[in-house]
Amino acid sequence: MGKILKYAFRITHIDNIPHILKFGLLLADSSMCDEKFVSIGDPQVINIRKMLMVGGKNLRDYVPFYLGPRTPMLYVIQHGYNGVRRQDPAGIVYCVLRLADLIRDKVDCFFTDGHALSALTKIYEKDRLPEICQIINYDDVYVSQWNNDSDIDLKRRKEAELLIKGDVPPDYIRGYIVYNDDAKEKLKSFGIAEELIVVAPNYYF
Repeated sequence: MGKILKYAFRITHIDNIPHILKFGLLLADSSMCDEKFVSIGDPQVINIRKMLMVGGKNLRDYVPFYLGPRTPMLYVIQHGYNGVRRQDPAGIVYCVLRLADLIRDKVDCFFTDGHALSALTKIYEKDRLPEICQIINYDDVYVSQWNNDSDIDLKRRKEAELLIKGDVPPDYIRGYIVYNDDAKEKLKSFGIAEELIVVAPNYYF
């Protein structure tokens, strides 16, 4: 049996975690939004996504997740490129969802075989989610280096996305990945059980 895609990842600033524990992962215009929310994304990309329609769907109505770790966006965030404020890796947390939970509950979502903003990307409705391992190549989304002269499309495929409609309740978050033990201790201070926190510096740059 080949490698199986089991998880979806959303990165956020560690200071957002207390609010996320209470309200979940929210749309930008959610009524439950945190006034003190610390944004770590690319403002230009965020604004484009607010206006973009993909397959007849308005991306502003969906919370996006990546299907693998160590993404090009994380690289930009950690290094402060493209006008994005540089973030220390210890301040970045992965919130982890299980695809099996979304399939079980028939959560309203869709997924893509590459970056959602690319014209080359195809979208797949929620009824195809059980087939995701046949559609998305595990090695593509988990690859560490995406600049490949023999495969110039790899970076697009690396950024395959799962997009969930509406706010995502906190019960769907099955675990957290952090950079080091200091970040782990901070999450524990928020009331998160130790067994739900994984220290994985290899998921960062």
